[in-house]
Amino acid sequence: MNLFPDFNMDDVEKTEVVEHDPALTERSTARRVALQVLYEIDVSGHGVGTVLETRQAEQELSKRSARHLRQIVLGVIEHRERLDITIHHFAPEWPPEQMAIVDRNILRMAIYELFFRSQVVNVVIAEAVELAKLFGAEGTMRFVNGVLAAIAENSREAWKLLSPPVPPDEKSE
Repeated sequence: MNLFPDFNMDDVEKTEVVEHDPALTERSTARRVALQVLYEIDVSGHGVGTVLETRQAEQELSKRSARHLRQIVLGVIEHRERLDITIHHFAPEWPPEQMAIVDRNILRMAIYELFFRSQVVNVVIAEAVELAKLFGAEGTMRFVNGVLAAIAENSREAWKLLSPPVPPDEKSE
């Protein structure tokens, strides 16, 4: 007895599994895993600690990569509101909440690394574009590169957006 009488194996579409080249550096590895962690947190609402632990158990990470992973994820989570304000400022036609989740998290990570981890601008942008190439849609690479280039060119303006507002009673001191 066939449980699926309308099922014909010839109608099944083949699915291609895309294998990515391994990351070249420990930081690149950490960034890839961080993007996966941030994506899952955004999509599922799972707790940060749980997702981090699960991903670290699934991946073979060096101590350095694991440390860098935690710094990126926890830093992005801590500064997410200011990062999103900055993204919206430099890409006003694409509010972060309407952006593809991958795009949004690549930008968050890159901006966090540029301004809070003092990473080299060209390296961070190149790594973000590589993540966009690996995990994003067709136009993601251009979009990420454009937004990050604009932020890099206007770093003082970006830094003002990323800095927490000074409470009124502290301004007069």
